[in-house]
Amino acid sequence: MPSPVLPASPSKLGQLTVQQLWELLAPVTAHPHSPRGAFTNWGLTFACRPLCVFEPETEAQCALVLELARREGKKVRVAGVGHSPSDLACTSEYMLRTEKLDEVIEVSREKHYIIAQAGITLNALHDVLAQHGLAMKNLGSISDQTLGGVVTTATHGSGIDYPVISMDVRALVLLLADGSRVRCSRQENPDLFMASVCGLGSTGLILEVTLDVEPAFRLKEVQETHPFEDVVRDLDSVARAAEHVRLWWFPHAGVIRVSSSNRTHEPRRPIYTWLWHSLVGYHLLQFLFFLGRYLPNVNNFVGRLGAWLVSDRTVAVDDSHRIFNVDCKYPQYTTEWAIPYDHTQACLRELRAWLDEELAAPSGLRPHFPVEIRFSDADDIWLSPSNGQKTTWIGLIQYKPYGTNVPYRKLFARFEQFMLRHAGRPHWAKTHPLRPDDLRASYPRFDDFVALVARVDPHGVFRNPYVERHFFGKQGPQYDARVFKARAL
Repeated sequence: MPSPVLPASPSKLGQLTVQQLWELLAPVTAHPHSPRGAFTNWGLTFACRPLCVFEPETEAQCALVLELARREGKKVRVAGVGHSPSDLACTSEYMLRTEKLDEVIEVSREKHYIIAQAGITLNALHDVLAQHGLAMKNLGSISDQTLGGVVTTATHGSGIDYPVISMDVRALVLLLADGSRVRCSRQENPDLFMASVCGLGSTGLILEVTLDVEPAFRLKEVQETHPFEDVVRDLDSVARAAEHVRLWWFPHAGVIRVSSSNRTHEPRRPIYTWLWHSLVGYHLLQFLFFLGRYLPNVNNFVGRLGAWLVSDRTVAVDDSHRIFNVDCKYPQYTTEWAIPYDHTQACLRELRAWLDEELAAPSGLRPHFPVEIRFSDADDIWLSPSNGQKTTWIGLIQYKPYGTNVPYRKLFARFEQFMLRHAGRPHWAKTHPLRPDDLRASYPRFDDFVALVARVDPHGVFRNPYVERHFFGKQGPQYDARVFKARAL
């Protein structure tokens, strides 16, 4: 029997039988027992084995996946490269991977925007932009994520006058749960747009992103180490001293490494040494973190060693994305919260007092280094953690040396208490304990978001346990993040 032909019009998908839908999707369906038939996030902290994993290469195939899901009463979770260090992308039903939807559709050097499919990674996007003399305005710590993943989680970089990256989005094209293709922006379908630019994949499948960019630029980054109290006392001056400022606090040593970056026309002067970036900064530290699993005080030594190794003043000049991005080293457990910028000094001093006690106690909690501190400007995106306020982002990391487990739950739980005391909002891509009542109190447009999701996806096609848990208050073992835990302690 000849293979069915995909109807020219999406409205005619109903003419196909379920068997025909499966036949059409066979070329983009991962074998259930292949590596692509399972999912593990980048941090090796959450994993799942969906009923089926689809890897569409065209919008038409995306529409087929949704049609099949509707016919079979299944949910579809959209995932990119799986960078989110939580169960945000996990599902026990259908998964749609977007990595093959990676084309750049349009580049406007004159008007400073690009239109790209949401599955393109930022690394690939940087290459295309560079060919046209363009660059993204701001970036987070890595560029492995897909553009759609960055947008839908309100990923941020650092810069007190630079908002989350989602604020650079001009327009989106979505495939909604009913199969309709919808364009939205601040002028066109504005509510759908404001919900989707930090919608965690629950409003629809992002097909295209129109993104504001700027002429390509280099950054000159100066890094210096200062005593903790000096930086915190003069925090506002430090945070505003350059366009992009980020801090790495080494609580074991009582110092903060200040990174200050500004746009420049100076020639490239990248910094890389095999001794530090490979032998010491990667292999030796990973071995010491591994020892710290069994001898907790080794982590105190590693923190002091790390602070000493980077204590010199350094200056680097390079293409913007190479300065924005950093080496995240190994798989990791991580938590990050956004607090009002005005709370930063009080919060950091409370954290210092707590961590000093932990590090001094024989059986205290042992954080890996360093604590990362970044800043972002206020915005008006419904669920952005920076909604309505300049924001300080504070993050803890516990590395997984050689992919092994390390204790982290007690440390993170105590850290979260401090964040909540200072009106903290969690980074959406990371695990957190907040439920609808908590989030409603923190986000003025929370109910508007939930109502819009219920309207555009009344049958919950795009929901997974993460969305059901945090936005709709669902309880029970099937909604618990621990269902998808991978090798956790």
